[in-house]
Amino acid sequence: MAQDFLVELGTEELPPKALSTLMQAFADGIEQGLKDAELSYGSVKAFASPRRLAVAVSDLAEQQQDKQIEKHGPAVAAAFDKDGKPSKAAEGFARGNGVTVDQLARVQTDKGERLAFISEQKGETTEKLLGDIVSKSLAQLPIPKRMRWGARKEEFVRPAHWLVMLFGNQVVDAEVLGLKAGNTTRGHRFHCNRELAVASANDYVQQLREPGFVVVDFAERREMIREQVEAEANNVNGEAVIDDALLDEVTALVEWPVALTGRFEKRFLEVPAEALISSMKEHQKYFHVVDEDGNLLPFFITVANIESTDAKQVIEGNERVIRPRLSDAAFFFETDKKISLEARREKLKTIVFQQKLGTVYDKTERLAKLAAAIAEKIGGDSALAQRAAQLCKSDLVTEMVFEFADMQGIAGYYYAENDGEPLDVAKAMYEQYMPKFAGDELPATETGTIVALADRIDTLVGIFGIGQPPSGSRDPFALRRASLGVLRLLVEKNIDLDLRELLTLARDGYPRTALAEHDSVVEQTLAYMLDRFRARYEDAGIKAEVFLAVSARKLSRPLDIDNRVKAVHSFSQLPEAEALAAANKRVSNILAKLEGPAPSQIDQALLQEAAEKALYLALKDAQDAVAPLYAEARFQEGLAGLSGLRETVDNFFDGVMVMADDEQLRNNRLALLAQLRGLFLEVADISLLAPAK
Repeated sequence: MAQDFLVELGTEELPPKALSTLMQAFADGIEQGLKDAELSYGSVKAFASPRRLAVAVSDLAEQQQDKQIEKHGPAVAAAFDKDGKPSKAAEGFARGNGVTVDQLARVQTDKGERLAFISEQKGETTEKLLGDIVSKSLAQLPIPKRMRWGARKEEFVRPAHWLVMLFGNQVVDAEVLGLKAGNTTRGHRFHCNRELAVASANDYVQQLREPGFVVVDFAERREMIREQVEAEANNVNGEAVIDDALLDEVTALVEWPVALTGRFEKRFLEVPAEALISSMKEHQKYFHVVDEDGNLLPFFITVANIESTDAKQVIEGNERVIRPRLSDAAFFFETDKKISLEARREKLKTIVFQQKLGTVYDKTERLAKLAAAIAEKIGGDSALAQRAAQLCKSDLVTEMVFEFADMQGIAGYYYAENDGEPLDVAKAMYEQYMPKFAGDELPATETGTIVALADRIDTLVGIFGIGQPPSGSRDPFALRRASLGVLRLLVEKNIDLDLRELLTLARDGYPRTALAEHDSVVEQTLAYMLDRFRARYEDAGIKAEVFLAVSARKLSRPLDIDNRVKAVHSFSQLPEAEALAAANKRVSNILAKLEGPAPSQIDQALLQEAAEKALYLALKDAQDAVAPLYAEARFQEGLAGLSGLRETVDNFFDGVMVMADDEQLRNNRLALLAQLRGLFLEVADISLLAPAK
């Protein structure tokens, strides 16, 4: 028979940004514990609110299944002497298991016939196992720092005050985190600040809702907030901008959500909208409201954790709180505009970029040279790129960015615009940080793209140059993200630049003495970045062998690499691909055994077999067909054309002895194979697509 199981740990307010993660990890831990204990169950549901983590399991078996335990002993051949008497090994094995030798069984194993002790293990009751399962799950939660409270020795992310554990309608006899399990939970801190008896797991959600004033289902509470916020925005003829991360955080802050709309003075709309949004979102956890054109409206939506009898008073309280924050933003904006970004550059000399690599000012000097060089290579405006690079970090020393860190780059745009800088220079102030994360949009301007490339490449070369590449999960300079950013910029913006050349330019921008790894830094950094490229393709569902086939060409132009990877991936899907890859592998192995280079000249007069004559003509036609395609980097079409060689190649290997005794014949056939391989190698080493044997 099966019963439903409920566990709820009641705590002080849990970290809101971590609540969703903790909730899911707790449920995953419980589920894994049940699997490890070999207990059958129906479904597992996670719950969480600011003051509780809970998991409900449906149809949980009341007991483990009884099972047969088979313990292997010595081989039968070594267990008895020639007279059939038990050896010491056999007797010792039997004695260790509390039986006699004649009570042991004989079983066949992959190591031959052995003695075995077979016993029946009775399944443990579920109730006896649940305490350990819950304790283990809580111990494994992703909590960076745990705390103790009172005189207790137990540790958790926040003080724990109550524990509910019900199996069916019975309290589980268990103790977790020093708390004795019971059936009493707590309602809302203000609306229902008392104990509530939970009758069973099935009643849990409803009893907390009424009379408890707690919506314990995180997903349900999240959707309630979304709907309420959207309705509030609609009431002021606007549209709420609902950021998923903020929605999760607000959901983790309230148990009984009530959305309310406040307003602020229109004069604040003269301040950059991003600064106002940052203040509302980051500091107050408010949702902002825009009109149909996306312009900020003078309203905000807050989500209270209480159903107040005087909502107006709650709104006014929030308006009083936000007003000084917005006033600060307005003051910073007006004050900062009095000093140009150019004039602020001197102050960058006081900010260390990295102890061994100098100041942020030094970095902007390097970026200016590197950006100008990149612009020249792609036919861009070198003067604009150089100017943007010189100014790109100046907003770091403004009051606005000091107070609102996420305004970095955005503030620079407004201040550059205020200073009368060219529009592309101003836009580059924020575009330099794009893309910020996987899937983020790329810079729209060429100047912004150039500065974004230069900034990342300079950082990569500098940090690798001082011998501090990422290790394990440690990546303080976000070099993984920087690498992917460079690759995305070059590929998705269709910029055909040589990565090795760019890295060399960046290296040469540093004083030689600054980089301990000066001589090897370019190749080290290149290898690291290309490895990120491989991971990117694997994430996109392209097999590692495809990238390895291309990387065998030792290329360093990401746009070219991307083109070839897509071509080889497309080729690998063709029905002829497997046979041609295997043939190329065979050719590669034959040529690798030669002493010296493979013969290259084919003498048509030496072609004797019909199959080799056919291959010669097919290769000649293929060469003529793919040469113009390769010249235009139309590799996908080229490889698709070469797929037609499959039958001819198969016939050649079936009917021709390559390593003939006659040296001239042998060399002629080797030259034929070298030409075949060369046609594919123009794109990639497709022999690497063949499965390993």
